[in-house]
Order: sequence, then C-alpha cells, then structure tokens
Amino acid sequence: MDSGNLAWLITASALVLLMTPGVAFFYGGLVKAKSVVSMMMMSFGSMGLIGVLWIIYGFNMSAVPEGNVWAFAGNPFSDLGLGSLGSDDLVGALFGATFAIITVALISGAIADRAKFGAWMIFAGIWATVVYFPVAAWVWGGGWILNLGTSLGFTAEVIDYAGGTAVHINAGAAALALALVLGKRIGFQKGIQKPHNVPLVLLGASLLWFGWFGFNGGAEGLGALGTEDSVVGLIVINTLGATAAAIIGWLIVEKLKDGKATSVGAASGAVSGLVAITPACANLTPGWALLLGVVTGAVCALAIELKWKLGYDDSLDVVGIHLVGGLIGTVYLGFFATETGLFLGGGWEQLIVQVIAAVGVLVYSFVVAFIIGFAIQKTIGFRVKNEDELAGVDTSVHGEEGYLIDERV
Repeated sequence: MDSGNLAWLITASALVLLMTPGVAFFYGGLVKAKSVVSMMMMSFGSMGLIGVLWIIYGFNMSAVPEGNVWAFAGNPFSDLGLGSLGSDDLVGALFGATFAIITVALISGAIADRAKFGAWMIFAGIWATVVYFPVAAWVWGGGWILNLGTSLGFTAEVIDYAGGTAVHINAGAAALALALVLGKRIGFQKGIQKPHNVPLVLLGASLLWFGWFGFNGGAEGLGALGTEDSVVGLIVINTLGATAAAIIGWLIVEKLKDGKATSVGAASGAVSGLVAITPACANLTPGWALLLGVVTGAVCALAIELKWKLGYDDSLDVVGIHLVGGLIGTVYLGFFATETGLFLGGGWEQLIVQVIAAVGVLVYSFVVAFIIGFAIQKTIGFRVKNEDELAGVDTSVHGEEGYLIDERV
C-alpha cells in the first residue's frame, strides 16, 4: 500500500472511530437527563469491549477461508492477537475494528432508560462474536453474500459498499429483538419523553456526518485511491447529497404530519440519509443519490411511528432509522444501481440478490439477538428494576449524574 493510501486509511479509521462518540452524543441528548450517562456508557463500553475482541479474534473471523464461500466465518484462533500481520494489514484491521464497534453501539438506542450495563456488555460481546464478525465475513470477507450472484449463476453480485446489510440492517434487527425482550418502558405512550438536550443531539448528528466520509470513503484507501479506478469522488458527493436530501424529506413529512419542522427531525433525517447511502455510495450517480435521500428521509419519518402502532418500545428509533433506512438503501440498488439496476439497463438479478442478502442478515441477526437477550434476561436479568428505572439508571447503575448542580453557587 502506498503512503497516500495508507495515510488516508488511518485518517478514515480515526473518522469512523469518532462516529461512536457521535452516536453517544446523539443518543445521549435524546434520552431523559437521568439516563444520559447510562446511554453514553453503552457506546463507550462498545468501544472498549469490541475493540479488544476484534484484536484477539474478531478480525480473524471476518474473512472466510479462501474457496469456501459457505463457511460460517474465519478461524478465530488463526492469529490470536494479530501477532503475525504486517503493518499495512494492521491498518486494515484498524479500519475494520471501527465498523464493528459502531455497529454494536447502534443497537443500544433501542433499550435506552431500562438496561443494565453489565448485561449489555455480555450481550455486546456474544452478539459481536456470533453475529457481527461472521456477517462481516459474509459481506466483505469472501463469504456467501459477497458471492451470492455467482452461486445463483447471475452476472450481478450483491452491492454493499460500506455496510447497509452488515452494519445497519444487522444492528436494526438486533435492536428490534432487544426491544421485544426488555419490553416497554414504564408509562410507554406517544410523547413519553422529550429529548433532554437538543444541542447534544445536533452535535452527535454532526459528528456522525463528519465521520461518515471516512465510513464510506475509507475503503478506497485499501488500494484504489489515486488510480483511474477510484470512485472516491462519487462516494463523497453522494455522502453529502443523500444526507442533505434526507433532511429535506424528513422535515417535509414532519411539517405535514405534526405542523412543525424540528431540529431533532433534521438530525434524525440526516442520520437516515447516511444510513441509506452507506451501501449505495459507490454505485449511484449523484442524482439518484439525491432521490434516495429524500425518499429515505420521508419514509423513515413515517416509520418511527410504527412502534406506537405495533407496540414495541424502540426507545430511540433504531428500527425506524437504521433497519428501515438500511433496507431502503440496499434494495434501492436493485432498481437504480449504475448499469445493473432494473431501471438502468440491468434485469432482475441485482434486485434479487439485494433482497436475499438484506432478508438473510435481518432474519439471522434478529433470531440470534433475541435468543441471546432472552437468555440474559432469564438468568442475570437484562432490565433494571422498576424503581431504578423511575429513579434514573445513571445513579442506580453507574452512581453518577450527568448534570450535578451545586446549589451553593
């Protein structure tokens, strides 16, 4: 890897790592004041635990053995602690670690205000091991999703440039499972709470958008950057355009539905657009990326209402934004991917493989997350006691308060 590619990949890794504190700020601002420490700690816990597991064995699992596309994952014991990798490969491992960390952190928003930190950490470690690491191998590491088209005799292969399936559908499906396992918050109803700190929400969304240029553009540092095959320009303009359009789409729906366009809506719209463009950033022209953004923003603004109609308590709308947005971005490629999309010169093949990949990851992640969460709940308990929930999980779980006011001052 030349010095320019290497420098960009290190920079992109730092940008993606910053996204997890961005998630912490975004989620932290959305919860009530007496839950902000707990909410942010679940993201920082993910940084600590998943970072360690990735180095010990997660990276080894993230690629299947060559020639065995149907393998579940790579051998976790093949290079424990990454002691035999060269310098360039270690930078690639760093980049992959940041994706694993944020994927786990995203799930936590569904169980805000009512989860034990220790139980969350156990879930995070097991889920990363049996779901994220193998799914990363399926999507990017030579596994069945990467080779699905060939296996079906198609000319089209699954497109997931930066993680529509592996990150967002994966995390969104697990979030839905945990929301069902932990049940509803006390007093669950529409308007149960307002974000306690809107500036934190906007700060978090801004950090996410900033970091997402590394999230989507970082893979170009693995070799194509600076060559005639590089699509980094297309990736970054699409990351801007789809996100900007999603803000507009969300705010229009919000204004029509509720009579007001809110700053939290703008931040949520931005995140939905970032989610949708993730798998598609390298395979859409900018105009089609704009359409994807505005459609996703509008649909996700409606999708977050599903929890009230269906009765599952996804506290911070991980399902409505990440699962729905990830599905839209992944399936949209079946219609509008450059040259291979159904409406742009291709046939049905691209759409078929996109749908199979999306559904496969969704079902696997949901089922396994539900089993893990249910087992934890029935053994050590995943949900805090009702009195602790009412008092606030910050003090009951962490012995801290997000805002300590000294009345003597």
